[in-house]
Amino acid sequence: MHRRRSNIEIIGDMLRVGANGAGKTEIMYSANMSYSQLQKYLGLLISQGFIDRLEVGNPVVTYRVTARGSALLKSIDSILEVLEFGDNGF
Repeated sequence: MHRRRSNIEIIGDMLRVGANGAGKTEIMYSANMSYSQLQKYLGLLISQGFIDRLEVGNPVVTYRVTARGSALLKSIDSILEVLEFGDNGF
C-alpha cells in the first residue's frame, strides 16, 4: 500500500528535478504530481525565492533552483534522512 507524500517530500522532489533547470512538464512528471499540485507548489517556491523562472526563448520557460532552494533541499534531505522516510513505513 502506498502512503501519501508529505508537502516537504513533494517540495524536495521538485527541487531535485529543477536543480539543472526544467520545464513545467518535466517537473510535473518527474516529481509525480498533478498539474494543479504543480501550479500550487511552483507558485509557492517562486514567491519564496527557492526557484527562478527563466525565459530561455519564446515561448520557452525553464525553472531553476536558486542558491536558497539548494540550501532548502539539503535541509529537507537531512530531515528525511533523520526520520528515515520510506524505510519504516511512515
